Amino acid sequence: MTTNHQADPLIGRLVDGRYRVRARIARGGMATVYVATDLRLERRIALKVMHAHLSDDSAFQSRFIQEARAAARLADPHVVNVFDQGQDGELAYLVMEYLPGITLRELLREQKRLTIPQTITIMDAILAGLSAAHRAGIVHRDVKPENVLLAEDGRIKIGDFGLARATTANTATGQQLLGTIAYLAPELVTRGTADARSDIYALGIMLYEMLVGEQPYKGEQPMQIAFQHATESVPRPSVRNPAVPEPLDELVLWATEKSPDERPDDAQQMLDRLREIERELGIAPAVAAATMSQRSQGDSGDLTKVMPGTMVIADPTAPVPAPIDNATVLRRRASRRRARGAFLLTLVLLLAVLAGGVGWWFGSGPGSLIAVPDVAGSTYDQAAEALTAEGLTPVRGEEYSVDVAKDLAIRTDPQAGDRLEKNGEVTVLISLGPQPHTIETLNGKTEDDARAYLDGLNVTVPDETLELFSDADEGIVINAYVTPRGGGDTYDCGEGCDLFEADSVELYVSLGSLPDVADTSVQQATQALTDKGLNVLDERVDQYSDTIAEGRVIGYAERTESGNWRPGDDVRLIVSLGPEPIEIPDVSGISIRDAVKQLQDAGFKPVTAAPELVWDIFTATRTDPKAGESRVRGSEVRVFAAG
Repeated sequence: MTTNHQADPLIGRLVDGRYRVRARIARGGMATVYVATDLRLERRIALKVMHAHLSDDSAFQSRFIQEARAAARLADPHVVNVFDQGQDGELAYLVMEYLPGITLRELLREQKRLTIPQTITIMDAILAGLSAAHRAGIVHRDVKPENVLLAEDGRIKIGDFGLARATTANTATGQQLLGTIAYLAPELVTRGTADARSDIYALGIMLYEMLVGEQPYKGEQPMQIAFQHATESVPRPSVRNPAVPEPLDELVLWATEKSPDERPDDAQQMLDRLREIERELGIAPAVAAATMSQRSQGDSGDLTKVMPGTMVIADPTAPVPAPIDNATVLRRRASRRRARGAFLLTLVLLLAVLAGGVGWWFGSGPGSLIAVPDVAGSTYDQAAEALTAEGLTPVRGEEYSVDVAKDLAIRTDPQAGDRLEKNGEVTVLISLGPQPHTIETLNGKTEDDARAYLDGLNVTVPDETLELFSDADEGIVINAYVTPRGGGDTYDCGEGCDLFEADSVELYVSLGSLPDVADTSVQQATQALTDKGLNVLDERVDQYSDTIAEGRVIGYAERTESGNWRPGDDVRLIVSLGPEPIEIPDVSGISIRDAVKQLQDAGFKPVTAAPELVWDIFTATRTDPKAGESRVRGSEVRVFAAG
């Protein structure tokens, strides 16, 4: 089937004379990510290209460059490496490490709830990467499962520092409140401020989601979710998943405290506590173990390739730091909660700020992106009306389709569910129905060639062919018949025809000619025809023959039905009775000469004792054999005469 949808114009392009774009792998609100080849270093890379409509926005350009600088300062095996940043004409781009694999979001969709070992493995790696960022004075500001990459070789990395900024510039206005609402810390919602502890809050929500299989707060509108972040406490994961150990319960509650002062100061402090919990539970992430082992040996090689969730038992002989007294921690938190009353007094003011943030979210932030509706199966006018109602611009495209009726929508490009900026173009691919084809002559092709030709046109050819005896060589197509997919009369296509893809074509294939059984014995003829799959009947046809001796086979009777012989048909043999006897004419009373001529004309060999000199004078009186008797052609007949 042919495909006629619009291709991404960047695919195949050489960016900055160095990066050959191969395929698109992700699309977001600010940029699109492609897999590309660095021709200079001959390696695969991920190329992140800013959307064209943002390239003239100096604020977005600044944030784009900031991402490159922020990530490039981080040298940690759990942070996606940024290799380069540049501008090629209207394209602003980043060159990043390419990690084939999936995101944590995709793993959560597949498994829903992760196991305790899987959760610890992934959280250990994320905290290690964020620790490097926090030590460098960088706040990520957009920690969520979509930005955690799980590589096929077992590496776990955090990426997309597009919202990152130095901790010395930690305030944010409504226009700068860019974190995803489901993981947004209360201080970002209420005051627009963010520091390393805001990342910790997002990690706590993400840890809850890995342990439980869903986020702690739900709502039909982002504003409802943001309000819960600002006013409610995250419940213990063990309420929804009793298998969660108490230390992980406490870690979630500690990371999601409403007041930033009550959370871990940074990712390193939270990582230290996670490592203590790992020892308490007697497990440690294999990836983390490999990293520490290689660092101690000064090995610069690749990390041990272990997929997330693979665990090793912690060494019981290793020195274990004294665990934190949980009772003491809880007493400290209780005293901190008593100071929370002041926070509730300012709730009204905070909600006002929240309303401004939500207004930005839906006005120009990520919430302003529009999901492409599913219009499959509708007419173009219906699809265009639905897209226009959502604030998108419909464009008509056409494509042949066997599965979708003519003039109905097959799909859209971008596909349903993808999110676009307002007025973004959406191509609606309308079905042209099955593709028409003009078939060339099939008769004379081998069966294999005919099948390959028809398969290439998406035409259905039944596995079983009709095999017939004919003058053509064995395996040669001698006819073909089309059965339309949508119903209708079958028609001949042996000498070529017009049809549609998915129509069915039955091939008639030659088995070669039947054997020549003339002048063979009945037994020999029966064997020869039986070997060809025919059924030779005991009933035979007797027939006189001047050339085939009596009892020998002359041939076989015609087929009862019209058409070529085929295996399984009944055959009746024609058996010779020898030459057909002829009745001797009555020649008495005529001259000998006339009698001789009449007998010769009848096919006999006349003889007489009378000399030819008297044939015109003497008269024939009788014959031997007598007139009226039958003899085979060429038999002698004696003529008697009187004169």
